[in-house]
Amino acid sequence: MIRLLDKIVGTPEDRIWKKYRSLRERVNELERHFEELADGELREQTDLFRQQLKRGKSEDDILPEAFAVVREAAKRTLKQRHFDVQIVGGAVLHSQNKNRKGSIAEMKTGEGKTLVATLPAYLNALSGKGVHVVTVNDYLARRDPVWMGPIYHMLGLTVGCLQNDETFIYEPGASGKDPSYRHLRPADRKDAYLCDVVYGTNNEFGFDYLRDNMAVDPDLQVQRELNYAIIDEVDNILIDEARTPLIISGPSQDPVQFYYTMAKLAPRLRSDSDYTMIDERSQAISLTDAGISKMQRWLKVDNLYSPENSHLVRYVENALKAIVLFNRNKEYVVRDGEVVIVDEFTGRLQPGRRWANGLHQAIEAKEGIRVQQETKTYATITLQNYFRMYKKLAGMTGTALTEEEEFLKIYGLEVVPIRTNAPFVRIDHADLIYQSESAKWKAVADDIEDMHRQQRPVLVGTTSIENSEKLSKLLERRGVSHQVLNAKQHEREAYVVAQAGRPGAVTVATNMAGRGTDIVLGGNPEGLDLDESEWQRDHDAVVEQGGLMVIGTEHHESRRIDNQLRGRSGRQGDPGETRFYASMEDEIIKRFGGERAGNLMSKVSGWAGMDKGAPIESGAITKILEGAQSRVEGYHFEARKHLLDFDAALNGQRSKIYETRHDILHGNGLRGSILGMAEEKIDELLAQHLTGNVDEDRDYRGLLENLRAIFPTLPESADSEEKLRATKPSDLKSALVAHAEDAYNEKEEELGSERMREIERIIMLRALDLHWVQQLTDIQELRQEIGLQAYGQRNPLVVYQREARQRYRDLLTSMRDDVVHSVYRLSLAPAATPMKAVSNGRARSRNGAARKIGRNAPCYCGSGKKFKRCHGRG
Repeated sequence: MIRLLDKIVGTPEDRIWKKYRSLRERVNELERHFEELADGELREQTDLFRQQLKRGKSEDDILPEAFAVVREAAKRTLKQRHFDVQIVGGAVLHSQNKNRKGSIAEMKTGEGKTLVATLPAYLNALSGKGVHVVTVNDYLARRDPVWMGPIYHMLGLTVGCLQNDETFIYEPGASGKDPSYRHLRPADRKDAYLCDVVYGTNNEFGFDYLRDNMAVDPDLQVQRELNYAIIDEVDNILIDEARTPLIISGPSQDPVQFYYTMAKLAPRLRSDSDYTMIDERSQAISLTDAGISKMQRWLKVDNLYSPENSHLVRYVENALKAIVLFNRNKEYVVRDGEVVIVDEFTGRLQPGRRWANGLHQAIEAKEGIRVQQETKTYATITLQNYFRMYKKLAGMTGTALTEEEEFLKIYGLEVVPIRTNAPFVRIDHADLIYQSESAKWKAVADDIEDMHRQQRPVLVGTTSIENSEKLSKLLERRGVSHQVLNAKQHEREAYVVAQAGRPGAVTVATNMAGRGTDIVLGGNPEGLDLDESEWQRDHDAVVEQGGLMVIGTEHHESRRIDNQLRGRSGRQGDPGETRFYASMEDEIIKRFGGERAGNLMSKVSGWAGMDKGAPIESGAITKILEGAQSRVEGYHFEARKHLLDFDAALNGQRSKIYETRHDILHGNGLRGSILGMAEEKIDELLAQHLTGNVDEDRDYRGLLENLRAIFPTLPESADSEEKLRATKPSDLKSALVAHAEDAYNEKEEELGSERMREIERIIMLRALDLHWVQQLTDIQELRQEIGLQAYGQRNPLVVYQREARQRYRDLLTSMRDDVVHSVYRLSLAPAATPMKAVSNGRARSRNGAARKIGRNAPCYCGSGKKFKRCHGRG
């Protein structure tokens, strides 16, 4: 039905091609005009466009001219001309849909998305508000501004580059610390953000946002407003990465010995009898009665679930998860004495990232390495909520249509498929399905050996480090020369993948390692010691063999990841083939399609009279597999949406806190805010102590004590309490409010207005930060506890939202009390305490941090308490 409709009205790609016909024609008409301009005249077009925008023209009004100028600059600097399909792709990235949201351009691998991004980036940078180009790793964040920098530079735009703890600005002729940083000049991070176009990873942009909202001085903030972002490999960042929030944290004081103890005890527990997996999907583990009895006996406690012992349960469950669910060289690797997470989608190592809630520590104890101390969250945000703050958002990838529902529902982004520049000729073969895993691996090795003998390049995708190393050993025994690219060799991935198209090359890659790097048939000329004729000879030889052969050794849980692997072949009209090999023992078939697929396999192989080592091509089994993938994708979507639903309550609080913090940081009306807090506190104390209608029911002594705790200037004469009794409550409030303002004026006169403004800022920032950190801790604990509400027939999300709102109200009250109790007693501290930021366990500090206050030193707020007992607690 869909194919019939496509024949009548055209494919989605055809309809988009027709939609932008007039734009393509206009850009092509302008090409000859701009070709005649000198370099200086071409550069002057940028000034002209900016003037037109200031006079009221929109970016859409100047789009054809701007795109034509970028095309001409690319021709002159890079010797590359934007194809018409790239012009369409750039227009899609710039466009906004009917919901005033952006769009995702789905363009196949090798269609030049990096060059496409220069079109909307240039156009949207003309406003002077900045454009962020988001990449999936540091290598691309460093490579792309160098590759595309000449275009921007010719047209008078500046380009910044963010790296992990490093920052650069593109400058022709500059040389960084090594050749990979050519044309990049080290720069201050704030200066990089002031550039017209800034390249960096999602982590760099997100963590800078969080750190800006922890800064104690406006000069330490680096980002401007979040104006427009183009996300490369948008599915990887907004889908795969979205399940892990960005967290800045610092060390907690919880003991680590329990992790070692549980790592020794947990292996003594037996599956089913001592513990069960209560939810296959969420992978939650629960102790049985027998398991509880054993743990109580071993730990020498009467009741594991009593209030004083309940914290032990988390250690036990994490130890079990570490043993049962997390496997070395699959979910993680151990490198240099540290447990490093392996990204399940890309196969890349995630240095610096740590599993939350004590799980990472449990795995460290299991591996017998040093357990790093747990952390306390200082700031956190999900990638969903971070990128939804941009005024305008766009993305590009080769695989987005399978997730178009999520892109639309979560981000308001529409997926727009773009046709290829050259006809698509790749052949995607049907799956070969084997009854046993061993038969599958033998067939894979046989076919790789055969193609290697023919000098045909082969790219082999695996789903884990373990499988890539298993295949590597099989190939070694056969004498097949090959490259293994997995999380353990991620530093080499760009070079290895770039040369995967050489004659006879065999590259075994974990999932989509090397994503963002083209595979050129014959090998990428960059980095090869070949002249043009030698490279052309190799290229033609590979084409003659049928191009790059892509082999998938197992289907991923997501169809999109499978499609990414297939997409490495058939670049820009190149020939190529792909085939997936599967077995009835593959994890996805066992978990989600097992018995039905197994019965069907037995029938089919029985009907055909085949031996167990022979493969079959069964559309029915393939459909079962696709259905399993679709169910898993739906589950992951619901999990990400669930995360977003729970984070929505926190996101609203975070927005208000950060808005308040911005006002405090820039000193906007702090005196009035503090006096307002003092008045609120006076109202609260009057309501608390003067509740009765007669003097006998009123607590004047308690009121006086609480007032003196705030206002040390209140007289302490013997008849003070009697004077309170003799004053009407309404007049008493007026008198106390007047006293609060007089005392404030005296403090300001004593210290001077400029110094008083600084004190106000420090006191309010510290009170807000202290209680916000505690709120994040409380919310995290609430999330862990809230699942139990389901057993009481209550919606956990509703209970969570109600509890979160109440805790936020308590936060504001506690913050107010801290400010009011401090401001009338304070004196200016020598320096503010710096907040050391640790992103998921990795220290990340900001330049120019103030010196640290000792924990036993007097608190800066003037309360008279030690710092650790006052604003340094927690």
